[in-house]
Amino acid sequence: MVLNKTMWAGWVFFAGVMLLVTGVLNVVEGLVALGQTARVVMVEDKLYMIDLRGWGWALVIFGAVMLAAGLGLFAASSAARIAAIVTVGVHAAVQVFWLGAYPVWSLLMIGLDVVVLYALTVRWQEVRVPDKVDNKFSDRSTVT
Repeated sequence: MVLNKTMWAGWVFFAGVMLLVTGVLNVVEGLVALGQTARVVMVEDKLYMIDLRGWGWALVIFGAVMLAAGLGLFAASSAARIAAIVTVGVHAAVQVFWLGAYPVWSLLMIGLDVVVLYALTVRWQEVRVPDKVDNKFSDRSTVT
């Protein structure tokens, strides 16, 4: 059914766009963290100096993987789909650890990740297989 294939292609397109947006945000956040190499954090009566370079590089690399997977989804690549599923799954798992610090944001990100995982795991074959058009029974009328 063409309508069904169009619908699932739209879901995969949505997942690709979400991966691109999240990937760009991660890369930008990573570059900002690389620009601010140290941060001072006060916990109870102590001051801690935290180096942000490792976190910055992790965000830049993770964002680049998300960007690559998002672009690959537009080409309906199965390898990009698997990379996207793994990446989004890891992203959702990491958000669980941030629940204490940012509960609303983490829950929103987990919800978005679940929707993207749903889009990537349901009926992939309908997105992957192109429509076969039979010229004899085409619903378009030909003008001669």
